[in-house]
Amino acid sequence: MLGIIKKIIGDSNERDVKKLYKRVEKINALEPHMQALSDEQLRNKTDEFKERLAKGETLDDILYEAFAVCREAGRRVLNMRHYDVQLIGGIVLHEGKIAEMRTGEGKTLVATLPVYLNALAGKGVHVITVNEYLAARDAEEMGQIYKFLGLSCEVNLNGMSPDEKRAAYAADITYGTNNEFGFDYLRDNMVLYKEQMVQRPLHYCIVDEVDSILIDEARTPLIISGEAEKSTELYYVAARFVTRLKEEEHYTIDIKANSVALTEKGVAEVERAFNIDNLYDTEHILLNHHINIALKARALMKRDIDYVVDNGEVIIVDEFTGRLMQGRRYSDGLHQAIEAKEGLQVQNESMTLATITLQNYFRMYEKLGGMTGTAKTEEEEFQKIYGLNVVVIPTNKPVIREDKPDAIYKSERGKYRAVVEDVEKHHKQGRPVLVGTTSIEKSELISSMLRKKGIRHEVLNAKHHAREAEIVSKAGQRGAVTIATNMAGRGTDIKLGEGVAELGGLHIIGTERHESRRIDNQLRGRAGRQGDPGSSQFFISLEDELMRKFGSENIMGMMDRLGMEEDMPIESKMVSRAIESSQKRVEGANFDMRRVVLQYDDVMNQQRTVIYKQRREVLEAESLRDVIIGMIMSHVERLIDLHCPDEVVQEEWDLDALIDHCNGTFLHEGQLDKKDIWGKDREEIVEVFRELVERLYTEREQLMEEADFREFEKVVVLRAVDSKWMDHIDAMDQFRQGIHLRAYGQTDPLREYQMEGYQMFNEMIASIEEEVATYIMKANIGSNLQRQEVAKGQAMVPSDSGEPARKKPVRRQEPKIGRNDPCYCGSGKKYKNCHGQEE
Repeated sequence: MLGIIKKIIGDSNERDVKKLYKRVEKINALEPHMQALSDEQLRNKTDEFKERLAKGETLDDILYEAFAVCREAGRRVLNMRHYDVQLIGGIVLHEGKIAEMRTGEGKTLVATLPVYLNALAGKGVHVITVNEYLAARDAEEMGQIYKFLGLSCEVNLNGMSPDEKRAAYAADITYGTNNEFGFDYLRDNMVLYKEQMVQRPLHYCIVDEVDSILIDEARTPLIISGEAEKSTELYYVAARFVTRLKEEEHYTIDIKANSVALTEKGVAEVERAFNIDNLYDTEHILLNHHINIALKARALMKRDIDYVVDNGEVIIVDEFTGRLMQGRRYSDGLHQAIEAKEGLQVQNESMTLATITLQNYFRMYEKLGGMTGTAKTEEEEFQKIYGLNVVVIPTNKPVIREDKPDAIYKSERGKYRAVVEDVEKHHKQGRPVLVGTTSIEKSELISSMLRKKGIRHEVLNAKHHAREAEIVSKAGQRGAVTIATNMAGRGTDIKLGEGVAELGGLHIIGTERHESRRIDNQLRGRAGRQGDPGSSQFFISLEDELMRKFGSENIMGMMDRLGMEEDMPIESKMVSRAIESSQKRVEGANFDMRRVVLQYDDVMNQQRTVIYKQRREVLEAESLRDVIIGMIMSHVERLIDLHCPDEVVQEEWDLDALIDHCNGTFLHEGQLDKKDIWGKDREEIVEVFRELVERLYTEREQLMEEADFREFEKVVVLRAVDSKWMDHIDAMDQFRQGIHLRAYGQTDPLREYQMEGYQMFNEMIASIEEEVATYIMKANIGSNLQRQEVAKGQAMVPSDSGEPARKKPVRRQEPKIGRNDPCYCGSGKKYKNCHGQEE
């Protein structure tokens, strides 16, 4: 059945490609005409296209001509002419799909076609790459085509000033990394002045290495944090204590679940050491948490595999690419526990100020396209999460790489000896060899074994990523030996040196199967680019992590009974099928995990969309009068619902409590009397309040110059929204951590999270409205004219550049009031007995 489905899918892809070839013929037909144009005439085509779009033509109407213009510009500027298959890739990207193109097929050049076409709309096009080196390289190289055709192209890098970022986003085309674009979006929704925003609305985006960004990194949300003031001493105490505990005796490890748990003996040891009766009493929750997190840091988090220590900092290593994830921290105290374990200074725990998943960030673009060498295995996820279909683009030349069957060994030691022998054999022939590893630790182990053999080699891992481009550029030279973590499979092109093709091309050695088939395919794909010869082979041992996870004990027992030596390889279809089956199961589990992350984040995403939209409206509005009066009346109606419910007769309504509550929030004593609302129905009471609120608001407005009062409105609303929203994010995060426990009560945790999350959001909105009502009607206006970042408590005032500047002195705008004059707030009291007491 599966074979039939695959056949249908394959045929469907073939049909799509045939249709696309017909469209390519139309582009090819325009080539002689474009070649006949002068540089200036070719450049003028850009203005012509823009005019035609302004008059009502669509991008699809001008696609053939625009692609032909871009192809001709590429030939003239870079001496690169787009192949027909690259034109197909460009059409696929323009249509908002994923183009699967083999390594070495020129994806970077392919992107210039849809980028140029879509940039003509003037709304900005974003090109996302996996690292800043590639972003800067591609922006500089491909930018020559855009600039030749009269379009602007910039790169958005970490560490740039807001002014520089603003200029980068204002360009027709902007290159950068997924994290930087996501963080800029979050930061834009934390600014205090609209002039401080850097991004434009999200229009069209092409994601290079789309599987890495939208799948591998999708489990980890982007987070902007602020420090929380908590003691760090307990981390050190717990880290020292857990060194006494022994595996199996005091705690157990679950490899599959990646978790660790105390045994009863372990619990007793904690209680004895800390002189407590019961570790699970509520008063010991903090200690329990610290012990468990310290145990996880010690037993599960491995140095040079999960993280590295660099200049006194713990830096996470990306499990998929082997790259260092600068600035990223483990949550829930795990990062601090690792710092304590390594004897480093423990950083303060942080609270989340803003967060978004990459999935939800990229789904905000009007149109999204992507390209990669390996996407078909994850097509279901791309379709379900992003609505993206995958089209496999034919190669320009046939692939002639030889993919040898896996060599399977009994032990890791035997496997690594065989790897070194294989390297030595090919090295003697002069063939370049690329050895792929799954971790920094493994790459350094093989490196030490090759050194003993006297084989010169380069090591490419996250510890030396600054030299990455230089090392990769030489990996295809005669006699080169390169050891690399999975990072080498991304955005880097290995070209064969002189005479290497005759020797058989680049030889790829995989030292372990990755849990994702896609990562294995990327490694194989480093060889055999553009019709080059090459070969690949994976070396596997029954002690590898993937094999241990899925029961290699039976096979190990069989090999023992047959008396097989650890250096003797076996080629078994049964084992190969078991490996592929294991990979599929892990891929399925990872997809489920990412889907769950997204389902939970969708709850926050709906709330985030509402808050960010309203916040932006606040920043852009000239006056917030109607908005604020609406907020006050919403607060009033909630109070009326509470004190004057429909199901209770009017005589029993608690009007005294209603007035007391209003006096406690936005009214002063005497501004509303019980007799003003006595005998009226609910609608009439609401109307009395509305008239009173509007009158009092007008009186407040008249106390000072309009510009200052308008600023005062924004100060109050932004402070309320930001502080309440950040508290809400924190509360939702904590709620999310424990929601799985609801499953024990036979309820669906996700449904519970959705329902209670909605309730918590409504409570937050009510809290914002109440705070705005209180401060807008009762605060001393003159001393509340600086917008503040609630996370830092630092005043921010716009300077000419739109940048935060130092606090400016506040000038009194209203006339000086005499001590015995009526107070300006309308309370009816003398100034000296009311707000005059505050001065």
